[in-house]
Amino acid sequence: MSKDKIHTTNYFDTFIEVAEDTKVSCGTIPKSKGDNKTVAELQYELLVNSPYTFTSDDLFFQLFANRNNLTEHEYEEARKNFFSKAQPCFRSSPFTKIYGYGFGVHSDSEGKVAIVGMETERYQKLQSDPKIKKLKAMRTTRR
Repeated sequence: MSKDKIHTTNYFDTFIEVAEDTKVSCGTIPKSKGDNKTVAELQYELLVNSPYTFTSDDLFFQLFANRNNLTEHEYEEARKNFFSKAQPCFRSSPFTKIYGYGFGVHSDSEGKVAIVGMETERYQKLQSDPKIKKLKAMRTTRR
């Protein structure tokens, strides 16, 4: 494998549904643990305030950059390094998992993402739209 290989977490025209073994029934706002915001809380804030603004690559890298106090002039090299190895995607996100927050993740035709509460009409519409690829979030438990 070449060290110049770039991995991606982006999906296009795809809806990632909550895991089959989820324990929640509706979208729930992530809460802080102690003084620091959780990754899920930071992702939530970006996605709820700016739906369909970021690709998942952009979102995951921005959170990495913020948490590591990178300056903008460090972004290009840091992004190459960040995506030189595979990164977890929204299929393994707390938003969609067993003890997660009850959100599906929709990626539009440009790969821009938004979260959708599983109790909403929009979730049901995305789930039944034949033009959109559906993926389930990764299960936590084995069958």
